[in-house]
Amino acid sequence: MTDGASSQLPQQVLVALRRIMRATDLHSRSLLRQFGVTGPQLLVLSAVEERGEMSSSGLARAISVSLPTAADIAARLEARGLVTRQRSSSDKRQVVVSLTAAGQDVLRAAPPPLRESFTRQLGDLEEWEQTQMLSVLQRIVTMMEAEELSPGPIVAPGVMEEA
Repeated sequence: MTDGASSQLPQQVLVALRRIMRATDLHSRSLLRQFGVTGPQLLVLSAVEERGEMSSSGLARAISVSLPTAADIAARLEARGLVTRQRSSSDKRQVVVSLTAAGQDVLRAAPPPLRESFTRQLGDLEEWEQTQMLSVLQRIVTMMEAEELSPGPIVAPGVMEEA
């Protein structure tokens, strides 16, 4: 890497990563300001709407988070009247999460989660492009020594604390 253009590549990669993090952060802040929910909360509402009443463990699997994280998000949504949580009638050890009318109203008003529009656009790419992107992102995860980190419900700085 001796010429000027190639010496700028690492900096350009870092700038692109910062833009990605900033875009997801701004999206989550906008959701919170306009609709009163964070990105992870919107994902929970969407998952419950899509799948219907579901257990907390099923919810955790659906949005790719730990059970305690899913339970915490559901508790915050319940406090706002957007979901209900009840013991399952068939298995009293399980807590079942259901969407309320107020939760449905938020879903109707809010845009789809950032993940949905990204996934749709990603799916429109050729398979080789998707594979190439995955390979590069996996390499970035390794370089950042983040292989053991949970992915969380979405990639957005600061969202986990707000969830």
